[in-house]
Amino acid sequence: MGVEESVGEMAMRLRINQLPVEGSGLGVPYRTIADERERRSSGVAGDLPRDGVRRYLGNFGSRLMTPAEAKSIGSRVPSSSGNGELLETIFVAIASYRDWQCSQTVESALSRATHPERVRVAVVDQVQGKDKPCSLPPGGPCDENPDQATCKYQSQIDYFTVDARLSLGPVFARHLGHRMYRGEAFAMQSDAHVAFVAGWDDEIVEQWHSAKNEMAILSTYLSGTDDHIDLETGKRTSKSRPIMCVSDFEGSGGFKHLRHGQQPEGVPFIHDTPTLNPFWAAGFSFGRGHFVVNIPYDQHLPWIFQGEEISIGLRGFSYGYDFYSPERSVCYHFYGRKGVPMFWDNASLYRGSGEYGMNRLNAIIHMSNPSAGGDWIRTDEVKYGIGKVRDLQRFFDIFGIHVKEQRTEKHLCRFVGQPMQKEFIPFLRDNEMGLDYDKITYRFVDKWKDKK
Repeated sequence: MGVEESVGEMAMRLRINQLPVEGSGLGVPYRTIADERERRSSGVAGDLPRDGVRRYLGNFGSRLMTPAEAKSIGSRVPSSSGNGELLETIFVAIASYRDWQCSQTVESALSRATHPERVRVAVVDQVQGKDKPCSLPPGGPCDENPDQATCKYQSQIDYFTVDARLSLGPVFARHLGHRMYRGEAFAMQSDAHVAFVAGWDDEIVEQWHSAKNEMAILSTYLSGTDDHIDLETGKRTSKSRPIMCVSDFEGSGGFKHLRHGQQPEGVPFIHDTPTLNPFWAAGFSFGRGHFVVNIPYDQHLPWIFQGEEISIGLRGFSYGYDFYSPERSVCYHFYGRKGVPMFWDNASLYRGSGEYGMNRLNAIIHMSNPSAGGDWIRTDEVKYGIGKVRDLQRFFDIFGIHVKEQRTEKHLCRFVGQPMQKEFIPFLRDNEMGLDYDKITYRFVDKWKDKK
């Protein structure tokens, strides 16, 4: 009788380097491995969704992914230089709401990349009436100006156009954008009105690798373009960048939630590696592609804007992901724009839906306001829920978040940076699969209550 191969051996034998697409043969190996793992284990799948990829990648957060599982996600493409180098691909998701600068952002991402052949852009373009579509290049149609990067690499851009009057807010738009992910090595998210620095793709990939953490997500609020970037050349003109360390409860009743505030910015004291943060930011996020597979935007959060960041952040933490600020920013935000349409222009068409969304958001991340009602949308609770790799209460305890009292310990920024890096980095797992929070005993308590 032959020796039965291990599940790990089966994984390596069937391993492929592209994310399975529903209904295609690409998904069979992942489903096969997940089915086989369940057959050999004493556990059962129960009522978990039949998603072969996420069952393979930790079974919806039931356990931490193995290094082999994590590394099985991610495609590469040959460098256009012809030197035989294979480049890790980058997926860029952009949700645009009637944004006239969207096409400029796409053009910037492709024209400023050292290797545009590795970049694939997915745009959810919410437009109406005479709005300029994101698909129209900033320099005019491609038959008139074919030298634009948007034209040269148009096969690497996907546009999903939505009638802006049907918009349900940025969370649903970003959910649609992430559904266009197709197995790239890295997944990035940015706003539709940003300018990229020259060589941003090589630089952000290098920064991610410098963390030596497969579960690292580089994420921060973006600095403004003024005094930070030469818009003509793409050259960075400032070394300062924000870190993510300010958050507090705001709102009232069922709409009370934890919201990240204005973040401090300065020249980093930590060099040659990104800086650990407790929080995730929606304006810029860069990490391995499996992050958007494991932590997809929840499509059942209508009219959520404030609150999406703590939702994604806590779900990511519970799956084992760690958040960092980049040492160097690779794109900058256009602030102070006037007369720009906002997604809440159509809020009157969907009265009451925002309360359902906020109730669901808070309930899933274990932060419900005691004064809020218990009615919330429970559809796909596992699919968009909390993992079991890390307990959320541990996060609240470590970073001074008091859910029952609806308050936070102030001055957390005095810990985030060098002190946090020194305290936490020793607990990075030897296999580079994230920080082992079970070994972290630190608890932040505000020692500067009498100071601003």
